[in-house]
Amino acid sequence: MTDTATGGGRQRQHPDGRVELDPVDGALPSNGFTSEDLRPVPVRRRTWTTYNFLALWVGMAHNIPSWTLASGLVAIGMDWKQAVLTIALANLIVLAPMLLTGHAGTKYGIPFPVFARASFGLRGANLPALIRAAVACAWFGIQTWIGGEGIFLLAGKLVGESWRTATEFGGYPWTQWASFLLFWLVEMVIIARGMEALRRFENWAAPFVIVGALALLGWIAVKAGGLGPLLDQPSRLGWGGGFWKVFFPSLMGMIGFWSTLSLNIPDFTRFGGTQRAQIRGQALGLPTTMTLFALLSVLVTSGSEAVYGEPVWDPIKLAAKMESPAAVLFALLTVLVATLSVNIAANVVSPAYDLTNLVPRFINFRTGALITGVVGIAIFPWKLTADPHVYIYVWLGVVGGLLGTVAGVLIADYWVLRRTRLQLVELYRPFGAYWYSGGWNWRAVTALLVGGLLAIGGSYSALDDRGAKQGPFPVDGVIPFLKPLADYGWAVGFASASVVYLALSGLAQRTGAAGGGGGRAGGRVGVAADG
Repeated sequence: MTDTATGGGRQRQHPDGRVELDPVDGALPSNGFTSEDLRPVPVRRRTWTTYNFLALWVGMAHNIPSWTLASGLVAIGMDWKQAVLTIALANLIVLAPMLLTGHAGTKYGIPFPVFARASFGLRGANLPALIRAAVACAWFGIQTWIGGEGIFLLAGKLVGESWRTATEFGGYPWTQWASFLLFWLVEMVIIARGMEALRRFENWAAPFVIVGALALLGWIAVKAGGLGPLLDQPSRLGWGGGFWKVFFPSLMGMIGFWSTLSLNIPDFTRFGGTQRAQIRGQALGLPTTMTLFALLSVLVTSGSEAVYGEPVWDPIKLAAKMESPAAVLFALLTVLVATLSVNIAANVVSPAYDLTNLVPRFINFRTGALITGVVGIAIFPWKLTADPHVYIYVWLGVVGGLLGTVAGVLIADYWVLRRTRLQLVELYRPFGAYWYSGGWNWRAVTALLVGGLLAIGGSYSALDDRGAKQGPFPVDGVIPFLKPLADYGWAVGFASASVVYLALSGLAQRTGAAGGGGGRAGGRVGVAADG
């Protein structure tokens, strides 16, 4: 174990590589950039094991939108093999930035917005943090509506027709609004108990959801006398040019599904017991679970087609067709646990920390979670999932492209420039190594803007068979000459932001433009102090 001075406080590096503040001479400054929720987690409290990370991913991946990803790809012309292949490849790709950014959380015990301070500056980190928070709030609204819909449909199966045909308000029965509000309240109660309660919830939720999904498969297989004809249906796209034209934007959309977590995974890995635990847990949990869940959704849906004459992609609506009250209750509990698991972990933890980073003195983790809940309701996001073209290409594609630029800057800074060496105290100290110019690193902001423009500037809407536009963007693209890049949004954003950031940082180093004491000079100090 070694102690190193870092310009105003000492940090201790353990033999396994994890770093923490020295308990005697490593106090953080008291200012507007520090709070109990943002400070580094002491090594003694970094207790998450491989199973905890595996359970986290199983719990997050087994949810209704994950289930319907394969259905969305089949709906646009792929067969089940092409859909599962696309999802499997996308999750292998997004696992890489997940592990690279997660490394900082386990090594230093810091959440995503604090990690972003190293590259964007103490104030500039609010830019990627608020982008991530806005996306999470939208996802929170989508998942909460789905959870409320599950209560509404399955409870209606138990209560009777009067529940589903109650007086409408705002286009929906008041009972559906009540279900929505009930689900929202349950989420708020769980998250208010903190991260340790989340860890315990994920530990038992993960195996429960797996059992529920397998039970649904068994039930439909028995009713169908087999898995139905869907597995034998050929792709409407074939394996030629028609398929590849759809494959790449679909792949970027699937990457966009978890590109959010590729940024804020340090919010969870900061509790990791070892780097091996977070690496193995995520590698075992993310790509395998998402692929198997996609395959499971296809198998269950194929059985539903054999039984009901048409594929029922929504597992809530499929479960509502069950006749046994006990089976309906079990299905209802499974849907609720699955949706709670992903929504709390993926869509509340991040914006709670992000909003705390914005105003640490006035917003703590619980307040940030409550704000997330309110915003998630206020933006009415459920319409996003109504059309698979809008959901995959517009929502997931644009979000993935934008967030890919942030990941590019973070990874280039942490792994290439700083070689994973950070100064913990300086991440909380104004006018220190990561202050740059007025708290902003203009190189990171420029890379974000350039990468974002290239990634999503050419966003366009396709035409259906009847020539109708599908989506809100112009057919020729928002910026027509960038349209060819739009199908590769996440990859374009990630690569271009990385290159621009490294080029600008190298130029600043050669010209001696330290940027107010932070820029590359801050990186050199960090290497020297933490070596």
